[in-house]
Amino acid sequence: MSPLDVVVVGLGNSYRGDDAVGPLVAELFAGVNCGVRDVGPLEEPLDLLGRFDGADLAIVIDAVRSGAPIGTVRVLDVDVANSDDDGRAEPAVTSTHGIGLVGVLRLARAVGRAPRRLVVVAVEGEAFELGSAMSAAVKAAVPEALLAVTTLIEREQLCA
Repeated sequence: MSPLDVVVVGLGNSYRGDDAVGPLVAELFAGVNCGVRDVGPLEEPLDLLGRFDGADLAIVIDAVRSGAPIGTVRVLDVDVANSDDDGRAEPAVTSTHGIGLVGVLRLARAVGRAPRRLVVVAVEGEAFELGSAMSAAVKAAVPEALLAVTTLIEREQLCA
C-alpha cells in the first residue's frame, strides 16, 4: 500500500484575532508530523489551487462563524453535491474569505485538479478585527483542532 498524498493547510490571517487559529494549528502540526505534501498558512481559499491538486486528502483548518459556542471544533467534509445553491456547505458556516471552499472545490473539479477528499477542521471564532488578540476560547480549542487533524489522517490511512 502506497502512502496517502495528504495536504494540511492553515487558512487565515495571523493578525486578525481568531482568524489566526488555522495557521497556528497547521504550524503546530508541522512541528510534530511528517509525511504531508504541504503544510502552510494561506489567507485565501483560492490559494489552495496548485497546492492541493490531486491529493488523496486535503485538510483545511479555519476559523468560522456558524452560531456555535466560541471555540467549538467541528470536522466538515466539503462536497459540492451537498451544498446549497449559494455554494455554501451544509450546515451553513461562513468564512471571512472572498471565495469559499465550495467555490474553490468546484473550480478545481472543473479543471480536473481537485483533491479526492476535502475536509475542514472548523473552529468557531468571534474576534476577527485587524490587530485583535485570539480569544481565550479559541486558544483553548487549539489542542482539540490539532487532534482532529491527526485523527483524520490516521482514519484515512486505515481506510486506504
